[in-house]
Amino acid sequence: MEVGKQNVSQLETRSGRTAREAMKFIIPSLLGVLLFLLPVTYEGNMTIGVGIFASYFQGVLEGVLPLFMTVVFGVSALVAIYTKMFKPQWIVNQSFLKGLFDVGYFWIAVRVLGSIFAVMTVNGSGPEWIISDFTGGTVLYSLVPVLATWFLFAGLLMPLLLDFGLMDFFGTLLQKIMKPLFQLPGRSSIDALASWMGSGTVGVLITTKQFEEGYYTKREAAVIATNFSVASIAFSLVIVSFIGLESMFVQLYGTVVIAGIAAAVICPRIPPLSRKKDTYYEPVGMQISETVPENVSRFQWGFEKAVEKASEVKSVGEVTKKGLQNVLDIWFGLIPLVMALGTIALVVAEYTPVFDILAYPIVPLLELLQIPQAADAAPAMIVGFADMFLPAVVGSGIESELTRFVIAAMSLTQLIYMSEIGILLIKSKIPISFLDLFIIFIQRTIITLPIVALLAHFFFM
Repeated sequence: MEVGKQNVSQLETRSGRTAREAMKFIIPSLLGVLLFLLPVTYEGNMTIGVGIFASYFQGVLEGVLPLFMTVVFGVSALVAIYTKMFKPQWIVNQSFLKGLFDVGYFWIAVRVLGSIFAVMTVNGSGPEWIISDFTGGTVLYSLVPVLATWFLFAGLLMPLLLDFGLMDFFGTLLQKIMKPLFQLPGRSSIDALASWMGSGTVGVLITTKQFEEGYYTKREAAVIATNFSVASIAFSLVIVSFIGLESMFVQLYGTVVIAGIAAAVICPRIPPLSRKKDTYYEPVGMQISETVPENVSRFQWGFEKAVEKASEVKSVGEVTKKGLQNVLDIWFGLIPLVMALGTIALVVAEYTPVFDILAYPIVPLLELLQIPQAADAAPAMIVGFADMFLPAVVGSGIESELTRFVIAAMSLTQLIYMSEIGILLIKSKIPISFLDLFIIFIQRTIITLPIVALLAHFFFM
């Protein structure tokens, strides 16, 4: 009798502990879904919870953010120089601070350049080609505030997606779809959803963190970052509105999805992505297993792995610290590079004939696809490599609605643009070079253009 009572007591204790562990997975993960993956309407625009926080914060500090981030750029550059010259113990003995400020000479130079561009733009003094509304002004007043606010909340709240088992749960459930179709682990579906509902840059941030923690191989991380960091629905609405095709949004976004899936199937199977090594980030090694044991349902095993992952989180303080480190890494390590390299990319696009020259071979292809005003549209097919919004700027003056439709759809399917995504990837530990990014951009253009053109002709019959 005593033994029976003991067994019941042990069972109750075990059940109680399991319930607590399950709640530790379910509640934070549900919050993560609500904040990152659930589309909501805010001030007439479709966004996500994190986007609402970012938009509100950006609105409140609209006049202050460019100046504040200019100060951040200056501190980032000065502390990096100080660290390189004097090797202070309080920095070099702290792994996070060392990684943030003990950087190579090239990255120090880029931080300094970003600071100089920002100071010039804020003061309105310097060469027009640097501080104009189409170059430095665009980056500092339009792009930087968006990145600063989005990454503030995305960085702080991202552990809800990554650390409490949600990736493990969905990874197990969706492995049978993602693996054969895209040669990727199931958890990559969360990256794609976070991009689709919120921001492509958030998707890249999730991918880089997962790679650095041993959940993606080098090839998988490169594939996900260049093929699944899709433009958000909110940004797509902005593009469609700017180019004057609001009534065609459903058709346009459907076209983007179809063309994007085709590119995501083909690009990983050809160089340079197919030649990336299927090895994990060396300092951490492989930290993932999506193999489901026999006689266990996929849902049950995914839930079990998720609860196990959530149980590794020891305290709220640990999660908060990780989130703050994410934000500081982006503000001090990444956004100064966006200011420097993004400005340079826009200067090249606006003040040199480089993209016009690169666009010449596109003209016969557009004519073959029977796209009206092919010569005017061709630069828009290439200029997106500098910034995703530039094709809409180039195409907004074109009379043909069909041509504007093609330009808008292509700007959303090409995905690789240096003012933001490209810099994120080059700065990350994912082994992908500038040349890789340019080749993938061209590949995605060649793959998706015929699909977009075919559907455009169908919609404008």
